Amino acid sequence: MAINLSKGQKVDLTKTNPGLTNIVVGLGWDTNRYDGGHDFDLDSSVFLLNAQGKCAAESDFIFYNNPTGANGSVNHEGDNRTGEGAGDDETVKVNLASVPGSIERIVFAITIHDAEQRGQNFGQVANSYARIVNEANGEELIRYDLGEDFSIETALVVGELYRHNGEWKFNAIGSGYQGGLASLVKDFGLDV
Repeated sequence: MAINLSKGQKVDLTKTNPGLTNIVVGLGWDTNRYDGGHDFDLDSSVFLLNAQGKCAAESDFIFYNNPTGANGSVNHEGDNRTGEGAGDDETVKVNLASVPGSIERIVFAITIHDAEQRGQNFGQVANSYARIVNEANGEELIRYDLGEDFSIETALVVGELYRHNGEWKFNAIGSGYQGGLASLVKDFGLDV
C-alpha cells in the first residue's frame, strides 16, 4: 500500500523496501478549463545535484531533449504535450543502485512551456501529483498529491530523492516558482 505524503514530509524509500533498485517516478496533472487560445503543455524535468545543491554540468539537467543522465541511471521517458487521459502524464525511470556517488539529490520539477507568453500558470492546473512505483512489480510505494495551492507560479519543484546514510529517501517539496524553467535552471547552477 502506498504512503500518501503531505508537503514537507520525508520518507525512507530503500530502507523500508529492501532490494529496491529500479523505480519509476510518475508525474501527472490535468488542466482546468482554459480558453486562452493556446495549447497547455506541461513538462517534467529532473535536476541531478551534487553536495553543493547544483548541477555539475548541463548533462545533469534531464528533460525531453536530454532524456538520459547519471551514466544512464536516470531516464526521462518522453514528452506528453496534452496531459490528457488518466494515469501518469510523464515518467522518469531511475536505477538507484547505479546513480553515481557524486549525485546527492535528484530533483523533479514540472514547468509550463511558454507560460509567460501564453498567459498560463499553475492556478489553471488541477490534480497534480508525483508517485514512486517499484518498476519490478508495479507497486505504488509513495504518492504525493500537490493540491490546489498555486496561482501565479509557472514552475513547481515537486519533490526530490536524496541520499541519507547510504539509503535513498523522498522529500515532498511542492514549492512554486515564478519565471518558469529559466528560474529553476539558474537556481540549480546552470546558464539559461
